[in-house]
Amino acid sequence: MNRLLTRYWTRRTLLQVTCDLSLILVVFIGACLVLPDIGMHHPVPATQGLSLLCGLLLINTASGLYGPLRKRTLYQYMTRAALALVLGLVLSYSAISLLPRDFAQREQLRWLMMACVAAVLAHRIYAAWGDATMRPLSRVLVLGSGAAAQLVARTIGLANRPVRIVGYVPCANEQSTIDSRQLLDDAVPLKDRALGLGVDQIIVAVGDRRGGAMPLQELLDCKSLGVRVLDVSTYFEKMLGQIRIDQLHPGWLIFGNGFNNSLWRDGAKRIFDIACSCLLLVFAAPLLLVTIACIALESRGPILYRQERVGRNGKTFWIIKFRSMRLDAEKSGTPQWAATKDDRVTKVGAIIRRFRIDELPQLLNVLKGEMSLVGPRPERPFFVDQLAAKIPFYALRHTVKPGLTGWAQVRYQYGASIQDALEKLQYDLYYVKNHSLRLDLLVLFETIGVVLSGRGAR
Repeated sequence: MNRLLTRYWTRRTLLQVTCDLSLILVVFIGACLVLPDIGMHHPVPATQGLSLLCGLLLINTASGLYGPLRKRTLYQYMTRAALALVLGLVLSYSAISLLPRDFAQREQLRWLMMACVAAVLAHRIYAAWGDATMRPLSRVLVLGSGAAAQLVARTIGLANRPVRIVGYVPCANEQSTIDSRQLLDDAVPLKDRALGLGVDQIIVAVGDRRGGAMPLQELLDCKSLGVRVLDVSTYFEKMLGQIRIDQLHPGWLIFGNGFNNSLWRDGAKRIFDIACSCLLLVFAAPLLLVTIACIALESRGPILYRQERVGRNGKTFWIIKFRSMRLDAEKSGTPQWAATKDDRVTKVGAIIRRFRIDELPQLLNVLKGEMSLVGPRPERPFFVDQLAAKIPFYALRHTVKPGLTGWAQVRYQYGASIQDALEKLQYDLYYVKNHSLRLDLLVLFETIGVVLSGRGAR
């Protein structure tokens, strides 16, 4: 796998991106050669083509069209493709509107760009639902045969990646939970085993690493031969975009890369937050006014709802939301998790919560500097105290500003329990470790799909 845009990409994904970009270039070059009115000597087609290249790459990535299918149905994938098509057409029309008024080939270029958008999306669907047997398999050897090794096998099965586990090498001080038929003889040197089986990667999934259980010299020999050796935590980070708590060693966090906070990064993120929040407030102004009117007409009481949340470095602040529940939602005085089909939610509240409209006033929190557009969602102090006492590394999510949306929100359903909080923390840790403006852009694009589909709302 390769690292790009603060994420890990498979070679197949990079090949898909390259094919899509090449497809657009071929269409534009062909049009320039065939159509005399659009010549390659004119700088406008080249500029518009480059804009379309970059825009479609971002749209397709944000729509999940380059990611693994996992358990998506054809309908779900087509929905994402339809969203990408709409955004792509909007992009092409916007690019055309920027052309000089005296450019005579405006109509030809418009149809050309629309054809490029349609061709790329058709290729995306074909590539995703083509013959899976044509994909080259990556051969993986797992060092270990305990619970961690079993988790690796289950993860690979669910991720729908072209990976084949060729066997498991048992280690000392570990109770095996793998089928004995898949276990390999540990008497054979690991280097010879990897060469004999044509292994591409070795995943070190050893639970107990004390007492010489780790064959360090043999792993070094394998790495010197070109076989990739990955710690199980790194493998899960690449495979799932999360940092699994149950396989996490503090040393991996301390000595590994990531967690790069700096004044320059904070300053750039702050400028980005202010600019985007102002734009969103302007474009969302009609929707905000309609929402205010609907809340006022349905029930008496305040339009906005303020609630204490925990922010960066554990400091509390008051989050602002549109009121979506009855005034007596917590008449017992004890904070409660939101439930599926919560009877405390009003009729208008159900709609604005489904499409996350109730969160829009938090743009004011972003402008005040209490929140960021992207980051771990802020939690209430009552729940933070509970979760920090039960979940290790929970406090790490407070080393960055909380966000209006986040990596966990586009990767996991709505959390309403301690177990959900644990699952979401694993995505939050990935974001805290790898956060950047480029990752923020990806999250914001993917949030569009989540909002339009209403996925995970309560």
